[in-house]
Order: sequence, then structure tokens, then C-alpha cells
Amino acid sequence: MKLSAKIMEQGILTTKFRGALQGALIGDCCGAPYEGEPMEVGTKVVLKKFLQKLSGPYFSSPVKPYTDDTAMTIALTEELIENRGVDQTKLAKRFVQRYFLAPNRGYGGGVMELFSKMRSSKFENVLQLARNQFSGRGSFGNGAAMRVAPVALFYAGSESDMVEAVRKQAEVTHSHKLGINGAILQALAIHQSLHLNPMKPVDTQHFVEELIRKMKPIEKDEDDIDDGNAEPYHNQLKEIISLLAKSEPSDDVVLNGLGHSVAAPYSVPTAIYCFLRSLSEIETIAVENPFMRCLEYSISLGGDTDTIASMACTISGAYYGESIIPPSLLRHCEAAEQITALADSLNKAVQE
Repeated sequence: MKLSAKIMEQGILTTKFRGALQGALIGDCCGAPYEGEPMEVGTKVVLKKFLQKLSGPYFSSPVKPYTDDTAMTIALTEELIENRGVDQTKLAKRFVQRYFLAPNRGYGGGVMELFSKMRSSKFENVLQLARNQFSGRGSFGNGAAMRVAPVALFYAGSESDMVEAVRKQAEVTHSHKLGINGAILQALAIHQSLHLNPMKPVDTQHFVEELIRKMKPIEKDEDDIDDGNAEPYHNQLKEIISLLAKSEPSDDVVLNGLGHSVAAPYSVPTAIYCFLRSLSEIETIAVENPFMRCLEYSISLGGDTDTIASMACTISGAYYGESIIPPSLLRHCEAAEQITALADSLNKAVQE
């Protein structure tokens, strides 16, 4: 698989693969305790102390458990490594097996019902089962986007192949175009970060304009979207540019513009914004490390904190690489060694 010569010459592909998957895990584990919590001033102080303690000198404590976000990311990573692509039936079996081994990881009611139907049907017509969800509309939640990091990494050398693979993995659980396109947008953001030089500053406006350019043809046919917004991701990306042009927009302004819910249009763009805003200092987040700033800021916005933080920190990790991530913070997360090993195996599979 042909990769960017710039990335290969820098010899940083390994650290970027690790950074992306480690970022996904950390955002998930650290964001989960705050999901749905009102992020008032006192809660944000507790969050800051929580992250400072975890990223400081290591201390022995129970690991922070991961949620369905990481469970499905692991399953998808294993599918890519073992089958060199996405077989939708095999992937469905991996998701279902992992779910029934540990069902108490915060899976949504819709996907729990779907996995039960898949198992009882012996995995016949898995895509039709997904299409039948939510009265035949399919899911437009962020579940397909939250797990998509390994696809962006595996297809690091081919954006078009990546988009097709993202669609295939998304359709196993999310048939609505908003759910599929949200996963594509997240993968494109990771892909762009993967190919950026971490020693050079990011042109944030250009970063978003590139996403707008790439999403335009993907969103051109949205006949099944019934909310009157034919190009939701295009519009949300334009809102990101507007927010980045403001000086220290308040959380309310950000949330009114982008949202923080489980719906993909109101969480994937938010995660991208969190990454881009955290590249520079944030007055309310007095943290020097930009990865840690991204982590704290994305959780501080509240809502679907584990997924938004996971997606934002994946993009950050793909840009900076693992050197930006405090080792002690990673050690406090469940399956840290497994995630790192999977990143290395995925990297090896890409280069074979």
C-alpha cells in the first residue's frame, strides 16, 4: 500500500498509529465518568484535578474502564489486521461476540437490540437488520464514527479506498446516511492529521476547507434526510470556521453551534473543533500539553463526553504521535498495552 513519502521519510508512522489508537482509548476512558453530567464550574475543577492526577507521577489504582467505543474499535482493528479489509458479516460477528462477552460497557439500546437480532438470525442479512432499526430509518448516531480510527490508519495510503471501507464498516450498524457520513468525516479528519508534519503548525482554516471540499460530493445526494438540512456536515464545518475566527467563544456558543449529543452531525464536527481549538491556548484550560488540552476541553463541553473526547483525541494523537501522550495517563486506562500492540500490528499490516 503506497503511503505518503513525507510520512515515510520522517519515520513517524509508528508513533502516529500509536498516538491515534491510544488517543481513542484515553478519550473514551477519561470521558466516560462525565457522560451526561452537567459541566458546571465545580465539575470542571474536579475534571482538571482528575486529569492532572492521572497524567502526573504514576500511582497504583484500578484502571479506568473503556466503553463500547473502544470495544468496537478493537473488533474493527482485529478485522482489518486479520482479513486485510472489511467483511461485513465477519465484522458483525466480531461486534456481537465482544458485546456478549461484556455487555455492560455502555452500549446503546438500539445496538443491543440489533446485536441480539443478529445472533438469533445466525447473521443472515445483517445489513437489512441494521436498515430496519428505528422504524426503517436506520441509526444516525455516532457509533460508526467513534470506532473508525483503524480504518483511517489502515488505508493511510488511499483516501478513496478508505472512504469505501468506512462505508462498509458503518453499514453493519448504521444505515442512515448521517451515521455513515459522520464516520466518513471523522476518518477524513484522522487521515489529514496522519499526513501532517507535527513539527509544523496546522493551518486550521485550510484543514476545515479540505474537509468541506471532500465532503461536498459525499453529501450531494441526501434524499433520505428529512430535517430540511441537505448538507449538514458542510454546514457544521462552516460553523467550525466561524467559531475558530472568534476570540475565546463560550461553551454555550460552541454547543449552540455544534452540539454535543450522540447524533453524528452534533458530535463528529464538535470533536474536530475540539482538536483544532486545542492546537492553541484556551483561556479556560490552563494546560501546556496540546493533547491534554484537547482531552480536557472536549470533556468539559459535556454531553456525549466519552465519544467526543475519544474522537477528538484520536485526531490529536494522529497529528502529534504517541510522544505527546503522558505515559502515566495511558497506564491508567484499561487495555493500554493491547491497544498499543494493535496499533503496531496494524502498522505492520499496512506496510506488507
